[in-house]
Amino acid sequence: MKLLTGKTALITGASRGIGAATARLFGAQGAAVAVNYASSEQAANEVVQEIVASGGKATAVKADVSDPVQIREMVMKTAGELGDIDILVLNAGFNFPTVPFLQYQWEDFEKKLNNEMRSAFFCCQEVLPKMIEKKAGCIVAVSSGLSRQPGPGFVAHSSAKSALDAFAKSLALELGPNGIRINVVAPGLTETDATAHMPAEIKQMMAEHSPLRRNAQPEDIAGAILMMASDQAQFITGTYLPVSGGAQMI
Repeated sequence: MKLLTGKTALITGASRGIGAATARLFGAQGAAVAVNYASSEQAANEVVQEIVASGGKATAVKADVSDPVQIREMVMKTAGELGDIDILVLNAGFNFPTVPFLQYQWEDFEKKLNNEMRSAFFCCQEVLPKMIEKKAGCIVAVSSGLSRQPGPGFVAHSSAKSALDAFAKSLALELGPNGIRINVVAPGLTETDATAHMPAEIKQMMAEHSPLRRNAQPEDIAGAILMMASDQAQFITGTYLPVSGGAQMI
């Protein structure tokens, strides 16, 4: 039995990496999937085509999810083509410099924090009214293990993801009485385009630090997101779930 039959899911940043793997898995599990992208139209359409070819339903939706106007249009387009949104996955990523704190420019730090929180804030504000009306809904925020265990040069990323964690917990508390669940999935090092530039020796060191002795694939993170999004997790909310092969234990 498919876990998401009858559900509509909007996944931000879904043209590649963790977002694309999640879109494919959600489609395979019966959800109608909106594949959000900012600029990678071809990659987004390829994800949609894979889902449709496997018997699923999907559409690509262009939007810069740091822009409230584009977010509203994205949600309206998704609802118009696929139905009201039951599941929102906050996965869109925003670039940031990886440099020591004393070399950081405030403008770069501010931009990372603002984009991360603007995206979460306005995406949630757009989808929540219908969820509240239906007394049901699920939001999964994709954070990072670096929000709890920061690394050198990641001050902006760690700060932004820590803010996202707190935001999700606050919404979980406030919206629980409306039947809406909000959880955080925190990936460890994952083999995606975003980490392709990392030296092989660093990746190997990280893998050896994990009890499972490997780094994550996008599909590993997608599986955790599916778990949190499905009704099998209907009594889980406000949770921070590390997906790091045991490298982060809480």
